[in-house]
Amino acid sequence: MLVQSADVINTMEKKLAEFKCDTNEAICLKLVRFQEDVDDDSTTFHPEYSHQIFGDDEVAFGYKGLQIQLFYTAGNLSTLFKVKYSSKVTETFDCVEPDEVEGKIREIIPAGFTCNTDDFVSLLEKEANFKPFGTLLHTYTVHSEEAGDLTYQIHKADITCPGFQEYHERLQTFLMWFIETASFIDADDDRWDFFLVFEKYNKDGETLYATVGYMTVYNYYVYPDKTRPRVSQMLILPPFQGEGHGAQLLEAVHRFYCSLPKVQDITAEDPSENYVKLRDYVLVKLCQGMSSFAADKLHLGFSADMAKEAQDKLKINKKHARRVYEILRLRATDMSDEEKAREYRLEVKKRLFGPYRKNQRELAKMRKCLRPEELVSHMGQMDTQTQHEELEKSYQVVVEEYRRIIERLATQA
Repeated sequence: MLVQSADVINTMEKKLAEFKCDTNEAICLKLVRFQEDVDDDSTTFHPEYSHQIFGDDEVAFGYKGLQIQLFYTAGNLSTLFKVKYSSKVTETFDCVEPDEVEGKIREIIPAGFTCNTDDFVSLLEKEANFKPFGTLLHTYTVHSEEAGDLTYQIHKADITCPGFQEYHERLQTFLMWFIETASFIDADDDRWDFFLVFEKYNKDGETLYATVGYMTVYNYYVYPDKTRPRVSQMLILPPFQGEGHGAQLLEAVHRFYCSLPKVQDITAEDPSENYVKLRDYVLVKLCQGMSSFAADKLHLGFSADMAKEAQDKLKINKKHARRVYEILRLRATDMSDEEKAREYRLEVKKRLFGPYRKNQRELAKMRKCLRPEELVSHMGQMDTQTQHEELEKSYQVVVEEYRRIIERLATQA
């Protein structure tokens, strides 16, 4: 009898498992320019993350063939929201409730969306009226094998621009799908600056604009009369990634703030690894022509002149200027020369050793106040051999990252 019950339970569990859907696959995103894009699967892209909406497992229960459509017009981001599925768990099991998928999505997308495809298609006709918000900062072109030279614009906007607040509410929904720890900002605060990237494209003889990506920056006060812009969020939408738009955006933002005398320096809030790599590339590109970073000065070490010139001309703080110096010195160093390679390695490790040196100072303090058995447990965490091994690993990772930046600079030369 017990065996039969277990078999029944196992069979039921298997049948219920058929109603589980991976929400990263189920959510279908589109940026629609033409009516035919709506049914063209090649224009669909999917989230990297959906845990903030659907939990750590990123699973929706209760449906087979679940498809959550979030389609946006390419410029104004007018939204179509539809939930489709081939069958629902309640059709097979009376006592099992499916997840409230539609309600979860409604919590993050602003009001004003449509659930009717025909209504959405009619909104495409209004895209010709959409124009980028704010002030034009920079224009650039990117060559495409399929479309030739494409033109892009970077604009600076703020919350006072007519229609921008509603547009931003639609735009920021993408953060939930592509930034792991994303949260929405209080855009009503007038210390926020917004930087937007748009692509110009042609449709029926008219010039239209498509949203490519954006950055938010918060202006912190620095006593007595300065500000410190801090990058909060940055996202290039997936159809445009890998084309250099992030570097163009970050460079344009740096140049904008460098033109403001009251800016102390430019920082970032909890930057991701990818952002740090992008920032390194952009800052090296901006600094490489400065006199203090000239090739004949790099082997002399990181200098006060480097820190000052980077600060004065580009609002780069000392920590970031140091990384710029290390990358430029690597580029100027013949690493096949053992002595030069050793000098470079020691120079980088000297910086990397900072946290370990801090541990040594903490250990010296502990010796004065911990009992012997407590001290031994802490000393085990700071073994000298382990420190050397970790330091060498860190060095190798850093140099590999630096080499990739140098290679990228070479391709852009």
